[in-house]
Amino acid sequence: MHVFVDLPAEQYRAGLDFWSAATGWQPSRPWADHPEFVSLQPASGTPYVHLQRIDGPARIHVDLVVAEVEATRDRLAALGAATGDRHPWWQVMASPGGLPFCLVAEREALEVPPASIWPTGHRSRVAQLSVDVPDALHDDELRFWEAATGWRLDAAGPAHMPHLLPVEPAALQILVQRLGPEDNSSATRAHIDFGTDEIPTEVIRLQSLGAELVDDSHLPRWVVMRDPTGLLFCVTRQRP
Repeated sequence: MHVFVDLPAEQYRAGLDFWSAATGWQPSRPWADHPEFVSLQPASGTPYVHLQRIDGPARIHVDLVVAEVEATRDRLAALGAATGDRHPWWQVMASPGGLPFCLVAEREALEVPPASIWPTGHRSRVAQLSVDVPDALHDDELRFWEAATGWRLDAAGPAHMPHLLPVEPAALQILVQRLGPEDNSSATRAHIDFGTDEIPTEVIRLQSLGAELVDDSHLPRWVVMRDPTGLLFCVTRQRP
C-alpha cells in the first residue's frame, strides 16, 4: 500500500517542502509522463509516500498494489466499491464510504524503509493510514477494508479504533476509526499517522517545520497536528 498527499497547485510547494522535511526523505524528480506525481525517496527501502498535484481540495488517497487490476476491480466492486476511470497502469476507485483509492499492478518487491533518526536521538516514520469513517458507515467500511486487503483484524484495541495488520511485511497498517457524533462528515476520509518513540520531541520537531499542534488531550497515546496546507495528521506512540 502506498499513500498519496493530494494537493492543489497553490499549496503544492508548501506541502512538498513540509512532507519531505517531516519524513527526512528527498523528493524525486517528477514521474516520467506524469509530472503531477513526486515520490519521497528514503535513503534505503521502497518509496511509499508520494505527492500529487490535483484540481480540488487537499486530501489523502491510497494505492493498493495488486496482482491483477481487472480481477481485483471486479471483486471490490462486488463488495460495494465505486469504479472510476481506467488508466494505463492504474484503476481509480472509491470505498463504499467514499474514500478514493487506486489499484496498481506493481512487480517490484517491497523493502520497508527504516525509521528516520533525528539529532535528538528519537525516531519517527509514516507508519499508519487512518481511515476516518462517520459512525453510520463504520461497520460496512471496516468489513470492506478487511476484505479488500486480506489483512488481519486486531481485536485487542478499542472497538471504535480497530486496526488491520498486514499479513506480510508492509510499510503501513490501517486504522479504521469511528468518528464521533460531533464530526459532521458524511463521507469517509483519511489521514496519515507518524509512529515515534518520543511524541513530545517529535511534536516540537514538526512544529519547527511549520506544523500546528491541534489537540494533545489524548497524550500519551497520540496528538493531532495540522500541516501547512491544512491537512490533519497524528503523531502516535506506534513503533516507528
